[in-house]
Amino acid sequence: MSKQKSNSQPVALYLAWLTAVIATLGSLYFSEIKEFIPCELCWVQRIFMYPLSIILGIATFLNDRSIVKYALPLSIIGGLVSIFHYMEQKIPGFASIKPCVGGVPCSAEYINWLGFITIPFLALTAFTLITIFLFITRKK
Repeated sequence: MSKQKSNSQPVALYLAWLTAVIATLGSLYFSEIKEFIPCELCWVQRIFMYPLSIILGIATFLNDRSIVKYALPLSIIGGLVSIFHYMEQKIPGFASIKPCVGGVPCSAEYINWLGFITIPFLALTAFTLITIFLFITRKK
């Protein structure tokens, strides 16, 4: 059983990195190609996601599982920001608690696939997957 854990840990670290890269490229696609202007909370989520692409990539290359203690707080905090942002979009009246200033309102929905998939939902999905993969990766 311990052999199986040791085999799944490098794969989970790789999957965490791959998820962060896909999320980073997705956010750049929406802003640079589709020309969606990011709101303030989108920028905060990027602040937590973009470093994960770099540090998880280095950790994957070096097979350094000790990165979990540095990457896990980034993914958890980023996920919490994503939840807050998603609530601003989907819960009526919630956006008035902390309206974004300067530019695009955080309650704006550039995409709304299937009635619930928005950009913050995609970010939340990525942060959740990264968090799960990092929990799998951590040393026992």
